[in-house]
Amino acid sequence: MPSRPLPLLPTVRPVRYRSAVILLREPVHSWIRSRIRAASQDKDVRMSRMVVVVPCYNESARLNMRAIQDYGRQDGGAELLFVNDGSRDETLELLNHLRGNNPQRFSVLNLETNRGKAEAVRRGILEALQSAPDYVGYWDADLATPLADIDAFRRVLDDQTSIELVMGTRMRLLGHRIDRRPLRYWLGRLFANTASLALGVRVFDTQCGAKLFRVTSETEQVFAQPFRTRWIFDVEIFARIVHARRGTTRLPFDQIAYELPLDSWCDVAGSSVKGRDFVKAVGELARIYWAYLRPGAAVQPALTVPVETPTDVIVPADSAPPQRDSKAA
Repeated sequence: MPSRPLPLLPTVRPVRYRSAVILLREPVHSWIRSRIRAASQDKDVRMSRMVVVVPCYNESARLNMRAIQDYGRQDGGAELLFVNDGSRDETLELLNHLRGNNPQRFSVLNLETNRGKAEAVRRGILEALQSAPDYVGYWDADLATPLADIDAFRRVLDDQTSIELVMGTRMRLLGHRIDRRPLRYWLGRLFANTASLALGVRVFDTQCGAKLFRVTSETEQVFAQPFRTRWIFDVEIFARIVHARRGTTRLPFDQIAYELPLDSWCDVAGSSVKGRDFVKAVGELARIYWAYLRPGAAVQPALTVPVETPTDVIVPADSAPPQRDSKAA
């Protein structure tokens, strides 16, 4: 016997219900679904707030001003905190220009003396934490990973509450545009395997300059002390987390970290990383292992980096950017 369609309710005049007109001639199950959708749309869902640190050293020739400005005009994106690490070119002027045009989304922290990328990131993260965001992270200034990908990182943290760190992974998968020079690719794979052995956790890509952290009680502790390493501070961050969780009931590193395959990554010309730096990285890895990862390691305070007063600060969203008359030293 052929199936019979669901009966329709009798046609009556429209009924006003919470400002929505419901025609009772709809099938009952369809009406219920429509009310559920309307109720979900009425909820005030707060979007998580992110501050992403962008360390810059002599980047005036490589800064993609148009891409940065376009990103700043998009609703719901991250706030970008640019850290000028003692640049000697026009970098500071360009960063101040960005901030002056969009102080709600862009801010600048100026370090008069060059301290290296690791210290610039650390100072930026600590500054970003002062504004109590939900997530903090760092992103390479050359935009090898497009800024648009930040939202994918946020979705992982929004959807998986146990995850505390999302790190970009440059995997050559079908449908992904990953453009890396062969030498750097193979050196990177060799180093990642070596670092994984030291960490006791398999990490495919330790050095991608795109990472986002959930702000927890542990975040400030991870960045509180200057790094012992200059080239592979990413691995030192992982080691600090591993060390801090030993002998505790907190989830281990491999259960709170998430590797996110990037849709695109482009090897941008002008990088300061050279093949010989691989040798330096191996030496720094040994230092990390001894300080944090060897059995019974009790971390001693790292050498203190001289504290200088930044010549620029975070600009509040409702204030005008300060005027600057000189370049960084």
